[in-house]
Amino acid sequence: MALKIFDDLAAFAVVAREQSFTKAAARLGVAQSSLSQTVKNLEDKLQMRLLSRSTRKVSPTELGAQLLQYADLHLTELENAINHLRGQAERPAGTVRITSSAIAAERLLWPRLMPLLEEFPDLNVEISADASLTDIIEERFDAGVRLGEHIEKDMVAVRIGPMERMVVVGAPSYFERHAVPTEPHDLMAHDCILTRMPTSKAILPWDFEKDGREVKVRVSGRIICNSRNMQIDAVRRGLGLAWMMEHTAEQVLEGGEAVKVLDDWCAPFPGFHLYYPSRHRHTPAFALVIDRLRWRDP
Repeated sequence: MALKIFDDLAAFAVVAREQSFTKAAARLGVAQSSLSQTVKNLEDKLQMRLLSRSTRKVSPTELGAQLLQYADLHLTELENAINHLRGQAERPAGTVRITSSAIAAERLLWPRLMPLLEEFPDLNVEISADASLTDIIEERFDAGVRLGEHIEKDMVAVRIGPMERMVVVGAPSYFERHAVPTEPHDLMAHDCILTRMPTSKAILPWDFEKDGREVKVRVSGRIICNSRNMQIDAVRRGLGLAWMMEHTAEQVLEGGEAVKVLDDWCAPFPGFHLYYPSRHRHTPAFALVIDRLRWRDP
């Protein structure tokens, strides 16, 4: 009986968060009619109405919202406890969910985590490549990846990559038509390739530092693009200057298709870190992932 009601509560929690039986059923991999009956049976058992249903969506009632709050807290604790007990077996098992920017996922996560799936057949890894600042607790991720200088103070941070550096690059053909900038504020007279931040929707300013002096420049340009590949192509075509991570720019710098400018203003900063809540219970699977991702200086 106890195990069945936990299953029913977990199903109700998914419906309440998705505010849709259709979406919740797809996420759980069950029939919509079966899920609807499960929630109805739970309401009958508890003798309270948990969801308000309409033709467009469902939403928690006042009692349902309170139950959802308790369920989220205790089901997560129960899941962590079960995973912890499971993890006491010799081979790590279970799913580790990580949200990350695409660039960190492709460069740092994928090469190191994929071999784990061959070594540990009971381990599952989910990587969500998303440039927005995802709330890992609300979205039920085990961990996230961000640059070290952007980690919240209440999180544990583990370094998983080298120091990084942003550089300004442009094609020789661009500088045939424009003067080479010598100070960051010179960029305000240049055609720059811009990036819009996915969370705030603002245009990303370009940051510089030299001899302890920090400068933030709000550049302008004809191109706004979040794709690094498209930015690289725009640089190659001489359409403007781009501000990007140095390792991303290497493909055009090494072949002489672009050159760096303002190099003395481009200071290194903390690279990518894996972060997670300090109260996170380390299952053997999660501990294995942390160990495999942990950066070790050459």
